Amino acid sequence: MKDNRFDAQTEAAIRAAMKLTDEPGPELNQKLKTALYQQEAAMQNQPAMRTLSVWYLPMILNLAVFLMLSAASLMVINSIYLSYFAAGICLYIGLAGVLLTIAGVRRAGLKKEITIRVKKRGVLA
Repeated sequence: MKDNRFDAQTEAAIRAAMKLTDEPGPELNQKLKTALYQQEAAMQNQPAMRTLSVWYLPMILNLAVFLMLSAASLMVINSIYLSYFAAGICLYIGLAGVLLTIAGVRRAGLKKEITIRVKKRGVLA
């Protein structure tokens, strides 16, 4: 028997079977396009990220630290005038930190820069 590796009929049948001749109809195309456009419009209306501004965190931490220092100075220092003086300086520095943070954020426009972005669940991206 002869081993014929090149059989034209079989090869033509295989190539014909591999060709994709089915194209979707125009109705299906239109339905897919409208579904895609609706999905894009829904995604544009709803942002995929949730933003949390954290510009106030340094201000709060500064104020908390200096409030604790002023309370500690009132409890630890035995001299009344010296303890009030140290507590007053700590309160002054804490309030100055609050004012400097607010002025710096407004002056430099950092509210948008100092944010944490969290991806929403269930939103296609």
